[in-house]
Amino acid sequence: MSVTLNWFLPTNGDGRSVVDRPHSNDRAVTTPREPSLDYLAQVARAAEANGFHAVLTPTGSWCEDAWIATAALIGATSKLKFLVAFRPGTITPTLAAQMAVTYQKISGGRLMFNIVTGGESAEQQRFGDWLDHDQRYERTDEFMEIVSSIWAQGGVDFDGAHYKTRDARAFEQPAVVPPLYFGGNSEAALPVAARRADVHLTWGEVPEKVGARIERLRELAAAEGRTLEFGVRAHVITRDRSEDAWAVAQRFLEQMDPEEVKASQKHLAASESTAQKGMTELHGDTVPERARDLEVHPGLWAGVGLLRGGAGTAFVGSHEEVADLIEQYHAVGVEHFILSGYPHLEEAYWVGEGLRPELARRGILAPDPA
Repeated sequence: MSVTLNWFLPTNGDGRSVVDRPHSNDRAVTTPREPSLDYLAQVARAAEANGFHAVLTPTGSWCEDAWIATAALIGATSKLKFLVAFRPGTITPTLAAQMAVTYQKISGGRLMFNIVTGGESAEQQRFGDWLDHDQRYERTDEFMEIVSSIWAQGGVDFDGAHYKTRDARAFEQPAVVPPLYFGGNSEAALPVAARRADVHLTWGEVPEKVGARIERLRELAAAEGRTLEFGVRAHVITRDRSEDAWAVAQRFLEQMDPEEVKASQKHLAASESTAQKGMTELHGDTVPERARDLEVHPGLWAGVGLLRGGAGTAFVGSHEEVADLIEQYHAVGVEHFILSGYPHLEEAYWVGEGLRPELARRGILAPDPA
């Protein structure tokens, strides 16, 4: 079992710190780097040049559309894959299956699905979705079943609580079936992952907690006659020297306005997402003086989550120290890492030129994408 490194495409804009783009809330007053096609192409090419397997592209009312943005970048890259996030409530399973077939044909098989069920009713309602938290996961279960069946056989008749189809099919089966990545830590989410997902994603909690969830998911998947792979989504600040990495974290912390942190935490506290609650529990709503006061595990920093929704932790340290932390996650069953850093263009090189060689030296890095 080897480690695969993936990167992130900042389709809501980018900057030199988390203050510039707090992600999924509107507290940022400036966007130093707008998500133009030219800039996103720079990030995608940097990810490809530095050996990343894929780039995760987010979904929501606060960013560019993931399908269109990534399709526009196919010609700017040659082997980089695109982990496209989208919500089942905004598209039918038959259309998603058909779009995937087309995407695979024009990209040479470089599409990966990230199924985002949605953790906030207010955000879902912007798209006309009025289901509650558990109902959304029930719908996701049906959605993933229909999509997978269309790709496998076509002609799908389905009669569920949320979808009813007759002879659902794409115009042809995909030459390369996109893997299904899926996140969710609630009691409603875990059985869906066990039944339908290829890779279960979680945000960067401490390795012991991630490992406990992996064991439970393995048991649930075994009961379904399946196996799962597992991934972690986190930020990274990796440098030649540990003190240099922590200096960056300290700079991020010092740039945070305590009032904006409180406002952000109030917003995030209303989330229905179990995973978001797990991130929030790692810190309070106050800004400490020292970045390392938010080091919740050796090398795992919770400071990003003071402002940013979603993934709120960062791997911080020297290349060797960050590799140590990755090995701890790897030891509990994590194979896929989706990393990001501010700014995403420059940080891709810090990982590619510093961290990747260290992981390769230890013999746990997956080969470069073909």
